[in-house]
Amino acid sequence: MLGLMQSHSLMISAILTHAARHHGTGEVISRTHENTAHRYTWADVECRSRRLVRALQRLGVGREDRVGTLAWNGYRHLEVYYAAPGMEAICHTINPRLHPDDIAYIINHAQDKVLFVDVTFAPLVSLIAPKIADCVKTVVILADPAAMPEVTLAPGMTLACYEQLMDAADEDYAWPTFDENTASALCYTSGTTGRPKGVLYSHRSTWLHAYAIALPDVLDIRSTSRVLPVVPMFHVNAWGIPYAAALTGSALVLPGRHLDGASMANLLNTERVTFTSGVPTVWLGLLQHLRASGERLETVTRIMTGGSAAPPLLIEAFRDEYGVQVEHGWGMTELSPVGTFNAPKLPQLSLSDAEATRHMLKQGRILPGIDMKIVDGEGKELPWDGVAFGDLKVRGPWIASAYYGDQPGSALDQDGWFATGDVATIDPDGFMEITDRSKDVIKSGGEWISSITLENIAVSHPDVAEAAVVAATHPKWDERPLLLVVPRPGRTVDPASVLAIYEGKVAKWWLPDEVIVVPDLPHTATGKLQKTALRARYKDHYLKP
Repeated sequence: MLGLMQSHSLMISAILTHAARHHGTGEVISRTHENTAHRYTWADVECRSRRLVRALQRLGVGREDRVGTLAWNGYRHLEVYYAAPGMEAICHTINPRLHPDDIAYIINHAQDKVLFVDVTFAPLVSLIAPKIADCVKTVVILADPAAMPEVTLAPGMTLACYEQLMDAADEDYAWPTFDENTASALCYTSGTTGRPKGVLYSHRSTWLHAYAIALPDVLDIRSTSRVLPVVPMFHVNAWGIPYAAALTGSALVLPGRHLDGASMANLLNTERVTFTSGVPTVWLGLLQHLRASGERLETVTRIMTGGSAAPPLLIEAFRDEYGVQVEHGWGMTELSPVGTFNAPKLPQLSLSDAEATRHMLKQGRILPGIDMKIVDGEGKELPWDGVAFGDLKVRGPWIASAYYGDQPGSALDQDGWFATGDVATIDPDGFMEITDRSKDVIKSGGEWISSITLENIAVSHPDVAEAAVVAATHPKWDERPLLLVVPRPGRTVDPASVLAIYEGKVAKWWLPDEVIVVPDLPHTATGKLQKTALRARYKDHYLKP
């Protein structure tokens, strides 16, 4: 027997119409390229998004067409976020930090028809235009006429100004309803191994993910919140925050391209932000500025960090010096992207500061609606004892079943689980901790060593700014850890003193066999350590005479 409930498809446009109808005066603030503030409301976002649909239709965009973006976090980008899927097209956010060849490959693979571009990326578009001319027919600069930059396009491509298109369009569009499993957004992985792969989200998966991340035990986004996503809108939908903010009616603050410590401190305080999110490198830059300037964060109470492991000093410094809680989350492009969040249960409320810091290094509990497990090399599920670590697998309604262009279900095992490529432990309270990427784990004498644990300890050294641990081939033990460290500005690093800080923190056989001081470390376009390059360079280090 079926339940007697109304059947309504979960439309992304309905998130925005809810915000406009019930939180119409809620603020959306954008820091512009000129470092000024643009202000309007959720009602304005919805109205202008309908106007943008009419502009897209005039450009020939229709059902299932891909609409690409190369843009920072700003109000015009937000309008594309809602207009494209609202008209049953697909919003394809592109990471401008990738290599131009990868960007051209992604645009061609997605077959983007129109490309929306921030003025700062005009030179990039001029560079790749000949490579994307077969699919991209129109490049729209996200600016008004006075700010239009010089752009050189290939024959057959048309240049347009966003605000001129908007001025010529009507706002009489009515949002349609269709199958909630229809594709809504497309995002490509960073392509650290091989070419980037596309992940195609649906209206349904986006709704459910937005519901989950807004929950009290996750980001706790409310109508009274003032939320600033530092994580870019071109990187896995800014962790879903542009949707969750509209869903709850919270104020949304979009920082544009000014992400240095001084700009961040000014924006956080000026706009009375209560919650913000981004990768650890941003928060280290903010911390450095606060310490140097003597400024404080006046309204921020919580920072979500993800993308890579946060060093303990970051958690301790914000808590002890500024009263701000740094909270770990974890996810992947394939997970829409948030999978876990480190919100405490009752047992964690009584932890000492030192214990709390150690606990906050964990990536957290699974979000309701999806599930996780760890398995050994034979696929057998391992216990949740906080000790056993194995390959992390996940499944649920906002997790990819295949990559764009592949057969549905091709990214899953026979039981429907997605292999994340991470190695993790799960403790008895359900808190997961990433110990490595499966390709980064060090297997020494048949036993596993966590490179992330060793890196976190290394960066607690007062002279170390950044650290990376890679597996180097060893004639006796198969692999041994090699530690690479970058000194803090104006400091020198004594390798012996770095090794000394491991005393009592890990088993002696975990200790790196050598510490090498380097001027810098390579990073991917999303700010993660580029371990592939480091492994290639140092894999035979212990074999050299």
